[in-house]
Amino acid sequence: MTRPDAAGPDTGGQEPTPAELRALFVSASIGSGHQQAQLAVQAALRARGVPFQDFHGDAVEYLNAPERTLTVDLYNFELRHAPWMYQGFYRFTDLEHPINFISKGFTWVGLRGMLADLERSRPDLVLSSYWASTALAGTARRRTGRQFLNALIVTDYRVHYHWIRHEAELLFVASPETKEQMVARGMAAEKVVVTGIPISPVYRGLLDADRNDLRRRHGLRGDRPLILISGGGTGTFRAQAAALDTLANLGRAVQVLVLAGARGQGVEVRGGATIHHLGYTTAFPELLAASDLVVGKAGGLTVAEATALGVPLVVHAPIPGQEEHNADYLERGGAGLWARRPADLRRAVLRALDPDEHARLSAGSRALGRPDAADQVADTLLRALGRT
Repeated sequence: MTRPDAAGPDTGGQEPTPAELRALFVSASIGSGHQQAQLAVQAALRARGVPFQDFHGDAVEYLNAPERTLTVDLYNFELRHAPWMYQGFYRFTDLEHPINFISKGFTWVGLRGMLADLERSRPDLVLSSYWASTALAGTARRRTGRQFLNALIVTDYRVHYHWIRHEAELLFVASPETKEQMVARGMAAEKVVVTGIPISPVYRGLLDADRNDLRRRHGLRGDRPLILISGGGTGTFRAQAAALDTLANLGRAVQVLVLAGARGQGVEVRGGATIHHLGYTTAFPELLAASDLVVGKAGGLTVAEATALGVPLVVHAPIPGQEEHNADYLERGGAGLWARRPADLRRAVLRALDPDEHARLSAGSRALGRPDAADQVADTLLRALGRT
């Protein structure tokens, strides 16, 4: 459940020095975004030369079998087969009312796993990228009297009621608008810090990369638009097949990248689209930087990564609830278009590829981007811990 990783100077098997920071990073294995945000902050801490031991927890692993069935398994079922059901759940639980038991229930659901991780890690810091583990950490602290900084990274651009965690001393949010939502819903303003959503430092190294050089490196053409499909790593982009058919019939030649979640690998030509089925790849940051456009879902980390690089998005068939709000945020910020109906997708993609419109959207995307978010989170944590 918890694993220590070597993350500082070699102690030669001796006990850690008093100056060494002990940190428990808790994500949730319901998609890669939560973990990616955590890894970005860890990289930022290491870049600052902070000696620390890091331990890793998973809020999903804290659950027993019945709890997992009623939460994670049901969530995945709804996304794949009944998104309307998830949309209803999202809206119902976004209000504070007596029968909204989910937010309060997760102050103890999975508590045994959290207590075990706290006992093993004995942390100075518990940093979560999923709301439920922040709630559990607060309960565990009250029960045990153990002292640590309880902090939360909010990985979407709108605050659902679940993310209003008064147990936390620090909450890191994506934008000033997100902070306003937090404060309006009762969170103390001094606890909420606008940093952006943390992304890997590799993106900062790609800010000025030559797009054609990146394409040559990956065997892609420089004379055709490159479109990256945002389908999520869990295969929950139900509109992917229809979206590929649309891209194949734009009336102009394009290249399309299909990454994690794809079935099989290889290249196919369909209509005017050359479709590269890549499957899982560690080259995602370079491929994103090489792209003209992202089409598909609007997960928080995908939005953060694309806007950091100034790549516009055409959002289509987002997850009801949080991704719809992310799409609205992009559209209002001039960083993307939201194709709400299947019939709108072709027109939106062609509009986004028009040179003048593409330049406008790219500028809007870059204006929203926060490539230094992980650094901002790391610096704030170290100040709060008195480690500057």
